[in-house]
Amino acid sequence: MRLGWGEPARAIYAVYSTQCHQMAQRSFFLFGPKAMYSAVELGTLAGVANDPLALRAFTGSAELGWKVAWSDRMVSMYTSLLAFALLAWPFRKRLTPLPIWAFVLLALPMALDGGTHLLSDVAGIGQGFRDQNTWLAALTGSLLPRSFYAGDALGSFNSWMRLLTGTLFGLGVVWTAFPHLERALAPVDRDWPSVFPSPASPLS
Repeated sequence: MRLGWGEPARAIYAVYSTQCHQMAQRSFFLFGPKAMYSAVELGTLAGVANDPLALRAFTGSAELGWKVAWSDRMVSMYTSLLAFALLAWPFRKRLTPLPIWAFVLLALPMALDGGTHLLSDVAGIGQGFRDQNTWLAALTGSLLPRSFYAGDALGSFNSWMRLLTGTLFGLGVVWTAFPHLERALAPVDRDWPSVFPSPASPLS
């Protein structure tokens, strides 16, 4: 979209929409003045109606920047998959897989956070219990600024939870699946020289 390649960009948004809600107030924006916008800001600056379908359909503008085709949670999940895969590579021969119960524990925060977001949105965007998080303010004695408790802006509780739970899920996937892949591919790695032997030395 930044380069004016509208059709390829819309194709990317369409493909990624099968994997993600793509709601603009929970997505990063590139090439604009801010990395994220609240639903109220999007309503004021872009005239986006305060409903999930409108927020999903809004891809950005030259003034606000262009929406990343995955939400911030999906960005953290896939970025952490790559990061933890690279970190695990030097230890791949010694890394033991997590048991399934441990993987479930790492995935559970994302399921709980995403599930409560979904339930909260039933009341309407900006109207549910996850919008103001008064329960969290009560638990913490309102020690933190109101901007931490309310909304989805970068740095808010909701934003931190999406980033952290996505990262935990990425860690769980790598730690559980990659050791199994390493063991499954070990015979291939061992037999590779016999399948493709090195050229004979000219002096032999």
